[in-house]
Amino acid sequence: MDALSLFGLVAVSAMLLCYGLEARSHWWTLGFAFACLLGSTYGFLQGAWPFGLVEGVWALVAARRWWGLRGRANGAAPPTAPSQRP
Repeated sequence: MDALSLFGLVAVSAMLLCYGLEARSHWWTLGFAFACLLGSTYGFLQGAWPFGLVEGVWALVAARRWWGLRGRANGAAPPTAPSQRP
């Protein structure tokens, strides 16, 4: 196994681990975002740019989800829906 394949294995394994543990803490969600970024890097380095692109999008989605969870973990109230008029 070459270094690039090992890097990819570590990145995807970290994604799986963090995804499985996301319900335990918002920090696992941040770890998932970082692991997706590593997976994206791996995809571009190996020449599979569609994989790299999709993993980059997942990294952004997970980072945004972490940002929202982080606020709730620090005691901030979740955003409320605007009042509806009859």
